[in-house]
Amino acid sequence: MNESMNETTSGAQIFRNWNEVEYVEALFAAAAAALLIAVVKFVVPKVTSWVPDRFRFWILPWEPILRLLILVSAVLYITPLFVQPTAENLLAIGGALAVALGFAFKDYASSLIAGVVALYERPYRPGDWIKIGDTYGEVQSLGLRTVQLLTPDDTRVAVPHLKMWSSAIYNSNGGVPELMCVADYYVDSEHDGDVVTEALRDVAWTSPYTHLDRRVVVVAAEEPWGTHYRLKAYPIDGRDQFAFLTDLTIRGKALLQRHGVRPCGARALGPQPARTLSGPGVS
Repeated sequence: MNESMNETTSGAQIFRNWNEVEYVEALFAAAAAALLIAVVKFVVPKVTSWVPDRFRFWILPWEPILRLLILVSAVLYITPLFVQPTAENLLAIGGALAVALGFAFKDYASSLIAGVVALYERPYRPGDWIKIGDTYGEVQSLGLRTVQLLTPDDTRVAVPHLKMWSSAIYNSNGGVPELMCVADYYVDSEHDGDVVTEALRDVAWTSPYTHLDRRVVVVAAEEPWGTHYRLKAYPIDGRDQFAFLTDLTIRGKALLQRHGVRPCGARALGPQPARTLSGPGVS
């Protein structure tokens, strides 16, 4: 019976006895892996400085891949030095790794599910101008895990679909080429409102970017520091929205000055919210 208990205990033992572990070999393997990783981090960038530029972006992505391969190889080599390589132990370690990976990749899995939902509900599609969190840009492509946005600063941003579970998604054009743009004007209260309204309408209708089949709206609001006018119009193509806003702002300011309308002073105006973009039909 004692022999049977010893065999059972031995079979259930995961780690080797301390006197069976090859400490020197494990230390040498860990040191070799660390040295190889350091060499890769140093050599790969050096190599990119010696080759033509067209090969640089092909070589650089190999650095993290090589470091990962070295690290995984070291772990696979060192682990059997400390763990009894039995079927039961491997199954137990595999189960623990599966649970750990499940927690580590839960956000990844959630993004994949959100990606499938996005393909069905279509809150955004290629060509749409959307804002998720603090990121605003044009949708370039939809992946299973991320949506690729190109910002006005020509920066490509990958936003996980996971954001749709917790963040509002602002879609400026909803699948149509044009979107509403809003130009803001802050003027002194002493003026003729009809003159300003008509002048701002003329600015919009004479812009080369204006979509003539869409409405132009001027909204006025009286504030303690003066009058706030908002000129709402649609460009022909949403990609021209910033050129359109620039044109409306510069020409509108010049036309109001010719009509003798004084702008509101910056000191009286105080801090104001940034210019916003709204979707079609949003006032």
